[in-house]
Amino acid sequence: MERFRTRTALLALTAASGLLLTACSGSADSGGSSKAADRPGYGSAEPAPAPSRDADERDDLREDPGHLSTFALDVDTASYDYARRALTDGRLPDPSTVRPEEFVNSFRQDYDRPDGDGFSVTVDGARTDDEDWSLVRVGLATRTTERTGERPPAALTFVIDVSGSMDEPGRLDLAKESLSVMTDRLRDDDSVALVTFSDEAETVLPMTRLDGNREEIQDAVSDLDTQDSTNLGAGVETGYETAAEGLREGATNRVVLISDALANTGDTDADAILERIVGERREHGITLFGVGVGSDYGDALMERLADKGDGHTVYVSDSDEARKVFSEQLPRNVDLTARDAKAQVAFDPETVEEFRLVGYDNRRVADEDFRDDRVDGGEVGPGHTVTALYAVRTRRGAEGHLATATVRWLDPETRDPHEETGDLETDALHGSLRAAPSRFQVTAVAAYFADALRSRDDRYDRLPGAPAGFAALADHARALSDSTEDGAVRELARAIEQADRQRD
Repeated sequence: MERFRTRTALLALTAASGLLLTACSGSADSGGSSKAADRPGYGSAEPAPAPSRDADERDDLREDPGHLSTFALDVDTASYDYARRALTDGRLPDPSTVRPEEFVNSFRQDYDRPDGDGFSVTVDGARTDDEDWSLVRVGLATRTTERTGERPPAALTFVIDVSGSMDEPGRLDLAKESLSVMTDRLRDDDSVALVTFSDEAETVLPMTRLDGNREEIQDAVSDLDTQDSTNLGAGVETGYETAAEGLREGATNRVVLISDALANTGDTDADAILERIVGERREHGITLFGVGVGSDYGDALMERLADKGDGHTVYVSDSDEARKVFSEQLPRNVDLTARDAKAQVAFDPETVEEFRLVGYDNRRVADEDFRDDRVDGGEVGPGHTVTALYAVRTRRGAEGHLATATVRWLDPETRDPHEETGDLETDALHGSLRAAPSRFQVTAVAAYFADALRSRDDRYDRLPGAPAGFAALADHARALSDSTEDGAVRELARAIEQADRQRD
């Protein structure tokens, strides 16, 4: 198993200072687990006493890089939705397209919400059947969307793939239907522009206010038709140029890319594509919302574009999903409550022997960059939750403080930094997964499902406490769908059952 490099700390007591010396390591490395700093005088077979820490001690702990995990927030869900599409088509998804954090973040959570902008922080956990191993969940939530009347106007530039591959049912036709629905749902003071691309890119509608122009916009959408090859780079570049030309001060300016991301002409690398529009992105704060379509889908390219474009991705395969994205998710993302949001979790070396962040492989941030606000984080809107799951091995018999989670973000308007924290003690861990709240169990089942799907790639070890096969996992998901009466959990159980059949 690929692991973070082992982290050790030597405690050197001196009469003058009593400094805690730590060996630095880069937690931006991709891969598996991290070993918490060893305490002198206590081996793995002898439990270290772990008195509860006071607030000052916890602040010191957060400055010690030997047991930190840092990542940019991510609310993407495309990986899970694309996996469901593959299973419905009768095939297992490629392990490289399975991102566990996107499976986990595809389900509703019941975290407490903050009263204003920013985040609440919830940290909980449950012990697994694997000795000394627990699952620890870090949950972040923004305010609800009830204040929609207060959101700023939107200036949305839709960049639409009209290449030949989009002629397949469920691609351009789905995009046109979605845009039509979206046009009806936007407010009169919102604006839209339309850019199309195949072998070349064209602005078919400059930035246009909805008020009095809905019919013109609907006509432009209905006239969209497929053409030739896919020059995605030209489409993104022209889209950002159009967005910059139609920039509205005080509005949320966003590019919405709708494509199967099967680039075959011009620039096909995300870094090269986004380097050409870096000025508009940074100077004007224009963010990217990627909508993937099609049974053949360039998942890696779309995800990379969204990460580099300070946005996120979704995937749609039918009209119901498209309506949900364009009628609910995209309007919700018009308003931003946090820019460049990052999370950092500090595991207490007195209680934690080893830990591993589940997923977020492409969102790791160097520990020392957590408070460097020049380093990109994630953009998050109202009504969102972000969940990170950790596999944590506790020291045998250790009790006390287990972890402190901190989220840092910038105010979308003033760019002032803010932080919020949450803590977890060992005695707050639930005795077993099934003794945990149902939403925690859903999180675990989603993570185990992703873990099983990508375990065909030998770079990944199984999560602790993982069921022996898909059948047992499906049984757990079905029971949860009954207890939660949640249709999304019922769909999860169905997807696991489909995966079980594909494995036979």
